[in-house]
Order: sequence, then structure tokens, then C-alpha cells
Amino acid sequence: MNAFRKAVEARDTDAMAACLADNVVFTSPVAFAPYPGKPLTAAILRGVMRVFENFRYEREIIDGRNHALVFRTEVGGKEIQGCDFLHLDENGLIDEFTVMVRPLSGAQALSAAMAAQFEQIKAEALGPASP
Repeated sequence: MNAFRKAVEARDTDAMAACLADNVVFTSPVAFAPYPGKPLTAAILRGVMRVFENFRYEREIIDGRNHALVFRTEVGGKEIQGCDFLHLDENGLIDEFTVMVRPLSGAQALSAAMAAQFEQIKAEALGPASP
């Protein structure tokens, strides 16, 4: 999963999207229902890049096609510790993407920041409107 980590660390959202399978399912730390599909997941990741400050991965744990990327970041002045849990399909693309964060105050700051992004995220996921 080195390609995804490198893309995130470079803040290269196109390279991040290239690591996603078309049928990826994103499970948010602040929403109950998962988000299916590459367009929506890629748009969520772009939104996350807009709200995360001082993001850094601290550790990577690999077990076959399962990867855990432990990170620290800040959102709205709140420090967050979290983990991206990734599963790779047979082609090496991310088909499951689950994020967990702590503490509660950080999760709440993340929830508020992402809620403010969500109209833009939906618009990005739908792509340009047809004339």
C-alpha cells in the first residue's frame, strides 16, 4: 500500500483516487452508513485533504492484503489520532476503506468539518453536469 501512503503524504488526490477500486466501500468514523463507489470515496478523500492540518502517518501495519495506516492530524485545532484500515482486491486496489479516529472531541471536530464539505463532496462525486 506504499502507493496510497505516498499519494496521501504528497497530497496528490489524483494518485489517491488511482489506488481505489471501482467498487470501493468507504466507512466513515462519523457516519453510520458506508459510502459505496470510487467517485464518492475519491470526493470524500479530497474533502478530507481540505480539512486535515499537519497530517502525518506514524506507522504502517501489513497483513497480506490488509493494511493499517496509523496517523495523527488536526482539525479545527483539535488533535486527532486515527487509523486507515484498508483491504486490497486481487488487483492491489483498495476495495474496503475504513477510518477510525479518537478522541471524541477530535471526532466531533472532524464530523463538523466534513459536514461543511459535504455539498461540495456530493457535487464532485456526481461530476460535471450535462448540458
